[in-house]
Amino acid sequence: MAEENEETGALTDGFHLVIEALKLNDINTIYNVPGIPITDLGRMMQAEGMRVLSFRHEQNAGYAAAIAGFLTQKPGICLTVSAPGFLNGLTALAHATTNCFPMILISGSSEREIVDLQQGDYEEMDQLAIAKPLCKAAYRVLHAEDIGIGIARAIRAAVSGRPGGVYLDLPAKLLGQVMDQSAGEQSLVKVIDAAPRQLPAPDSIERALNVLKGAERPLIILGKGAAYAQADNAIRALVETSGIPYLPMSMAKGLLPDTHPQSAGAARSLVLKESDVVMLIGARLNWLLSHGKGKAWGTAPKKFVHIDIEPREMDSNVEIVAPVVGDIGSCVDALLSGMGNDWKVPPSTWTGAVKEKVDSNVARMAPRLQNNNGPMDYHGALGALRTIIKERPDAILVNEGANTLDFARSIIDMYQPRKRLDVGTWGVMGVGMGTAIAAAVETGKPVLAIEGDSAFGFSGMEVETICRYNLPVCVVVFNNGGIYRGTDENSAGDDVATTVFVKDARYDKMMEAFGGVGFNATSPNELSQAVNAAMDSGKPTLVNAVIDAEAGTESGRIGNLNPQSVVAKK
Repeated sequence: MAEENEETGALTDGFHLVIEALKLNDINTIYNVPGIPITDLGRMMQAEGMRVLSFRHEQNAGYAAAIAGFLTQKPGICLTVSAPGFLNGLTALAHATTNCFPMILISGSSEREIVDLQQGDYEEMDQLAIAKPLCKAAYRVLHAEDIGIGIARAIRAAVSGRPGGVYLDLPAKLLGQVMDQSAGEQSLVKVIDAAPRQLPAPDSIERALNVLKGAERPLIILGKGAAYAQADNAIRALVETSGIPYLPMSMAKGLLPDTHPQSAGAARSLVLKESDVVMLIGARLNWLLSHGKGKAWGTAPKKFVHIDIEPREMDSNVEIVAPVVGDIGSCVDALLSGMGNDWKVPPSTWTGAVKEKVDSNVARMAPRLQNNNGPMDYHGALGALRTIIKERPDAILVNEGANTLDFARSIIDMYQPRKRLDVGTWGVMGVGMGTAIAAAVETGKPVLAIEGDSAFGFSGMEVETICRYNLPVCVVVFNNGGIYRGTDENSAGDDVATTVFVKDARYDKMMEAFGGVGFNATSPNELSQAVNAAMDSGKPTLVNAVIDAEAGTESGRIGNLNPQSVVAKK
């Protein structure tokens, strides 16, 4: 604490008020990169019993905070220095907002009077103005007595309604401000009911049930919002009571096991095209679902029922005939109550057709997942990892890349909720190591991070962070020597093609350099042995999985998003 003053008694300062405000609200883990002006704040946080994990780059600390928010329903905290550090954290802040993850980016900043006159302070920047368009809310605290209310507002903004990213600006001078300790304690705010339930209107529930009752070929789509809600038992009861086939989006996999008899994951094309009523639970009709229209949805007329906490999401791409606005847990409970005991399940002609398609696609894929080719293809390598996740359903799977992401999403079954963490709505490259670190820290569970070699390059230096904190993370780098493929050629010069990396790179040596364990795997059998050994040991491990350089496809399965030149070279 600050020194005692004979006239006013005990004193406190901005440093301690920030710490006490966070702890009062049950926030005890911080992801950060230290530096001016927040180095001492991190030290004091540690001294006060908080866990402060330091990263090698602010963007990765931000991705860690974002996924911590998804996993815990509390805002993950990323702490950065001013200007460049703040800017590095902005991508993660925008990522959190786009994905509806509660996160607070706290950055030190230059003094207002110097910034406003543009007098050239150290790392001078109007950070609040820059952050505002990229987050749900942004606040600046200028006086020590406002720290408590500032942090309370940031917490409530991050988790209430549709969750998202919040920016909190703390000028350097604020941290050193001194005030009476008793007054400081009284200024702190304990946030009560930060994310209150939002009950759906009864007529919206009745409308939704009437639409579902009239369906011949209904479908439920579960989004990561449904996973975030942690209403797992109610969602499972709704799916099973309704008898409706369901399609889980990537991070909703495991809300019900992917092997569940109503899962339509292996019949995605069929159910999207042929369904007549689609109920979305915590999912958005964005690009990941082709905006609810076009070729992917076929020609069969569709009616949409949409459950979301944000009313402005309704009708964003297509007409929603039955909008249900409220928190997912309350909406699902209300639907269950309204269904009653006489609910009629969908016709067997529909459920049977879906099941038949699922079974045939799974059977057709099975031999490809059992090959032991060397060098590996994606199916053989992911087939080996698929078995490991089946045998270790409690492990958390982190996944990013182009082909590595797209193939893994459809090949690896999940069995428990919030065990698959990936790039989310934006498809951002580089989330892997930050996400893996936070998953290990927040859950205490072993983590398997399956990375494309390109994706790993964005955050690979964080393997040192994994080793420093001795986290149970096994990183598997699918190394095919390039972006999409390692075989592209530059016909116009001596430089390698823009998509090609160093041939025969050994990423496993990076982990060994920091005291972790490295393996080089050239076949699915070797990969399986290496990953099982890593998961058994709990030691930081990196497996360099050698993939056939020709195995990949352009942009994975979204190559259609690449514009094509129609101008011939003269």
